[in-house]
Amino acid sequence: MNRLKTDPEKLIPLLDFEVKKSPFYADGYYIPYDTAGIGNSPLHHAGAFYVQEPSASSAVELLEIQKGDYVLDLCAAPGGKSAQIASLLGGSGLIWSNEPIKSRAKILLSNHERMGIPNGIVSSDYPDELCPKLEGFFDKVLVDAPCSGEGMFRKNNDAIMEWNREHVLSCAQRQLSILKSAVSALRKGGILVYSTCTFSPEENEMTVKRFLECCPEMEPYEINHPFGRSTDCNNAVRITPLEGGEGHFAARFRKKGNECRASFSPVRYEKMSKELQKLTENFISEIFVNPPDMDIDVFRSGVYLRRKNIPLFHGLCILRNGIYAGEIIKKRIEPSHSLFVTAKPENIRRVLNLQKDDPRTADFLCGMEIDCDGEKGYTAVAVEGMITGFGKCSGGRLKNKYPKGLRNNPL
Repeated sequence: MNRLKTDPEKLIPLLDFEVKKSPFYADGYYIPYDTAGIGNSPLHHAGAFYVQEPSASSAVELLEIQKGDYVLDLCAAPGGKSAQIASLLGGSGLIWSNEPIKSRAKILLSNHERMGIPNGIVSSDYPDELCPKLEGFFDKVLVDAPCSGEGMFRKNNDAIMEWNREHVLSCAQRQLSILKSAVSALRKGGILVYSTCTFSPEENEMTVKRFLECCPEMEPYEINHPFGRSTDCNNAVRITPLEGGEGHFAARFRKKGNECRASFSPVRYEKMSKELQKLTENFISEIFVNPPDMDIDVFRSGVYLRRKNIPLFHGLCILRNGIYAGEIIKKRIEPSHSLFVTAKPENIRRVLNLQKDDPRTADFLCGMEIDCDGEKGYTAVAVEGMITGFGKCSGGRLKNKYPKGLRNNPL
């Protein structure tokens, strides 16, 4: 469940199925195995929740996220763990989500937007290129490493067919390399969690052992959470189908010493002209009741809102730093989907509130025009109080701006 959008008291009565509490995470729930079409649910579109394998949430729980933390999710796609981290941060601090494979990074970015994450950076760099340039910048680092996927055997026949001994050993080597890179991005005194969805000792306990031998600045950080089963390492836990998940392994480390996280010089894009500055400020004031306390950047024709004290990072493949607000077209700005879905309804000037079973909700999610009472202008569309997208209201009709790639297929 995503606390950036809702809470259990509001969400659970709205669901069309019963849920049970998960033992792995306070805001985690089991849904019935035969639940169908959940991705088409208006509540899913609204970012109220993210669906993932239950035990996968255990790794983030071990990070012990605190408000204001700067957190790096180094192997983040498709984005479930980043969404969980963002929910715990509650809009504070920073969640930096990285995925080196570009096609997967685009899916990660889409999930960032759906979950309404305002304090995020999404990048697509390899760990050995990214981490040295962010030395000491993070309080917490998560390495949910690529693995042989033995924990997926029960639900994915392809995982069984693709498994072989050589793949296990190559994964273990790659995992160690990623972990060694991650150390440089972590401040002294910070926490690193390593996780996989495999049962292989070579990729789990043996990788933990080799990592501690290679990186003497890291030390085991004991786990005392009440889930899973113990291992040969006191800083690691295993979860099997017997514990209520498909399969997961997680180990926790601490970087020796204690220092504040590193800061970077606040580099900006070129200074905006007075005309452009007025255009962007008027645009933000037109959308919001109270303009967000964020820096406004213009890069090429794009307008971005970036959290204060979060610098631009040159020399890295950053897909998004903050919120993409809109595109400059001639002498106006066309707002973006992400500008609305990261906002709170009470701070948007014009909002059309719909119930999930309102026929207009289904029509909106299919990309159709819908009836819209209210004044003319850009209008957020909220489902059960959660902003899901936007359109432009005129003459009692709302012209739909919901992105084509997110729409449901009409019945």
